[in-house]
Amino acid sequence: MRQMDSAIAADDAAIEEPDGTEIPEKIRRFALLALFCASAKGFWGKKGDRLAWTLSVGLLVITLLNLVVMYAINVWNRDIFDALENREAAAVFSLSLVFVPLAVGSVVLGATAVYARMTMQRRWRGWLNDAVVGRWLANGRYYQLNLMQGDHQNPEYRIAEDLRIATDAPVDFSIGVIAAMLSAATFIVVLWTIGGELRLPVAGMTITIPGFLVIAAVLYAGVASGSMALIGRRFIKVSEDKNQAEAEYRFTLTRVRENGESIALLGGEPEERAGLDRNLAMVLYRWRQLCGQYMRTSIVSQGSHLLAPVIAIILAAPKFLDHSMSLGQVMQAASAFTIVQAAFGWLVDNYPRVSEWSASARRVASLMLSLDALELAEQGGEAVTRIEHGTIDDAALRLCRLNITLDDGTAVLGDTEVRIKSGERVLIVGESGTGKSILVRAIAGLWPWGGGVIEINSAAKLFLLPQRPYVPNGTLWRAAVYPASVADRSEVEVARVFDLVGLGHLIGRMTEDAPWDQTLSGGEKQRLAFARLLLHRPDIIVLDEATSALDPKSQDAMMKLLASELEYATVVSVGHRPELEAFHSRKITIERRSGGARLVSDTSLVIWGKHRSLVSTWRAKMSAAWS
Repeated sequence: MRQMDSAIAADDAAIEEPDGTEIPEKIRRFALLALFCASAKGFWGKKGDRLAWTLSVGLLVITLLNLVVMYAINVWNRDIFDALENREAAAVFSLSLVFVPLAVGSVVLGATAVYARMTMQRRWRGWLNDAVVGRWLANGRYYQLNLMQGDHQNPEYRIAEDLRIATDAPVDFSIGVIAAMLSAATFIVVLWTIGGELRLPVAGMTITIPGFLVIAAVLYAGVASGSMALIGRRFIKVSEDKNQAEAEYRFTLTRVRENGESIALLGGEPEERAGLDRNLAMVLYRWRQLCGQYMRTSIVSQGSHLLAPVIAIILAAPKFLDHSMSLGQVMQAASAFTIVQAAFGWLVDNYPRVSEWSASARRVASLMLSLDALELAEQGGEAVTRIEHGTIDDAALRLCRLNITLDDGTAVLGDTEVRIKSGERVLIVGESGTGKSILVRAIAGLWPWGGGVIEINSAAKLFLLPQRPYVPNGTLWRAAVYPASVADRSEVEVARVFDLVGLGHLIGRMTEDAPWDQTLSGGEKQRLAFARLLLHRPDIIVLDEATSALDPKSQDAMMKLLASELEYATVVSVGHRPELEAFHSRKITIERRSGGARLVSDTSLVIWGKHRSLVSTWRAKMSAAWS
């Protein structure tokens, strides 16, 4: 903890005393805010929300009407105190009745403003969320972000929380700024009219100060705002660090939940607890920093609000005492002075929220920036190499001069030339770390970094089975037909393939909504993936260690089932077990070399021809058993 504190203190010192090295960071922060604003303003564009301008104009009208009511209440405030001072009972009674519609109007306008404001915030968040999530999910970018460097950690927190703050706060700020400007302009006129000039006798001379209440209000607001800017200058950095620490803590908790079985089996609770404690310590430290910022700004904010009406009364007291101002005018001046001070001191009250918005907007923008980088790679932008994808008619799959790299340009797989005919069954082998799984992801279109061309038959449907199958929330029926809808496959169809893949014991629970991802074993999940494969019946199947959780006998059963049910499909498998060779007609071996792995051999497996007759016999037996 001491090391953490010293490292943070050193970092903070660099921020407090900026030098030439800090300028690029400031430019980067400004650029991120500009990027967010450029994307977010599309809400009011041609492709934006249909109610965006209606809500905006409506909020402006409500703000103007609310200002009219505020001015009426200010005048009422003067009249009621004048009536009390003059002991005019009839005037006090009539003014009391007048206050009722003013109060009702203020309440109605306030409630309407809340509805319009929150509706705009909700629709703006929904619109921007659709845009960001759409880009995040497109072309597997949500997966690719985990593989590339950049300031985009915990994208789910940025989308769920930071994006909410980034769209909520600007609406409040805009209405607040407009209201503050209009209030300041209106009540400065009131102060100037009521206060007039102040004559002060000094050393036998008379000093005249015109509009002394206006000058005092502006000076007072300037001092308060300046104090806030000085005291809260690090608020933005502290808020950003707090949000990042919260995101990392939440991510760690999510990782523990998602990997609960492995952690429990290994007895890793103490190590996980230590990691969680470290994350929590950082969260609490950042909150302690934020607490200090809030305390200092609260002193300025609370102090300025308490002093404002008192200062106005003290300044107006000489004119009241010499009978040039009535009690009602003094109270009206105090009210107007407070409103002007609040308008000019808008930053005093909202600086913490401005800081939080700035931090959240930059975090959302940094995610957008990483998505921009992925889109640039997909489009083949300048100085960016990418794998191109095309179609072919006379083969199932072709890799032409394919080379695969990491996002930083590090070579993974060197120039590769492979042509796979329709109906071929190709096994790709090689030691761990040679890039076999990355090759599979490149074929599936999930890995953009590299060069060359991957061509897939234009009429073929490709389906990938990963080593760890995805089991979505809901029923087993939904999991089996995923990513299709349950309406696309009947319960009878699903029950049939469950029986074929060895999940017959779960047929009675297919419509049960349960945490199946945590309930099913690794082998059952892989059987479920094969059931999904049989339901979708693709033309090209890519298996990435798809039988690694099955015992050899079960693996043979799944591969025989694949050969019998999808006899004419093209199969590309990645695996280590030598038993898999019996189910393939061709083997490609990849070995690690300097400058990236290389394809070192491409051989035919004659055993496949003999094995096909066994598969046909097994298929006939299965059909008879099913009948």
